[in-house]
Amino acid sequence: MAVKKATSKKRKKVPASRKKAAAKRVSKKQPVGKKKAAKKKAVARKSASRKKAVSKKKVAKKKVAKKKVARKKAASKKKVAKKKVARKKAASKKKVAKKKVARKKAASKKKVAKKKVARKKAVSKKRPVIKKKPAPLRKVAKKKAPVRHARARGEVLSGPIHGVQPYKPRRGEAYMGEKQLNHFKSILSAWKNELMFEVDRTVHHMQDEAANFPDPNDRATQESEFGLELRTRDRERKLLRKIESALARIDEGSYGYCEETGEEIGLKRLEARPVATLCLEAQERRELAERQFRDRDDRYR
Repeated sequence: MAVKKATSKKRKKVPASRKKAAAKRVSKKQPVGKKKAAKKKAVARKSASRKKAVSKKKVAKKKVAKKKVARKKAASKKKVAKKKVARKKAASKKKVAKKKVARKKAASKKKVAKKKVARKKAVSKKRPVIKKKPAPLRKVAKKKAPVRHARARGEVLSGPIHGVQPYKPRRGEAYMGEKQLNHFKSILSAWKNELMFEVDRTVHHMQDEAANFPDPNDRATQESEFGLELRTRDRERKLLRKIESALARIDEGSYGYCEETGEEIGLKRLEARPVATLCLEAQERRELAERQFRDRDDRYR
């Protein structure tokens, strides 16, 4: 080791003048053009190597950036997929939970129903069974006719009268105007047509069914039926006269006013009795006079 150190010290102590002299010799030996060309080649090689290194660094950086973007996209896709999977799992869990709750409710309802049935059976077992005696035979009663309830006062004028709906007056409308007169005229004409149809029907009925029965009972029933029909037709004949006089009053313009007092009869009274000629107060006075002086005066008979 000591020998090596000594040799190295000796080598280090070479004078600088010798080094310069050696460099000059080498430079003298080589021509000037060759030196310049060698320097240019060395500079070109260094620039090319630098450019290659820079391009390699750029390509490496681009690759790294692309890899990072691809990694981010893959990570985001994985996150989205994980979220979807988590949502599906949560939805499936909710469905399963709902099904379990529904099953539990159904099972509880079945249990409650079974308990109720068991309680009823236990109660029925505890109670003594009473045998019912057969009911004695009874005579079969005839079916009664259906009971007809009386219509209320409000329902009398609520329905159509002879196929015509009741008149609804407007606020501020004049009494017995053209609309009201036409309304009552249509009611009276429809009523008149109904009565005439009944007259024709009665005539044809009596003509078709008139026969000389050998049994006196059959003849008596037939005569009684014909007598009732003729009596009703006689009443309707008097009613037809009143209807015709009411139609004449409509044409004259005096329909709807009392004959004694000249006051208004009223729409409601005319709806109930279209052939009325007296107001309510005058009609009450007429009825009282009929009761009191029925035997004295022929006018009220």
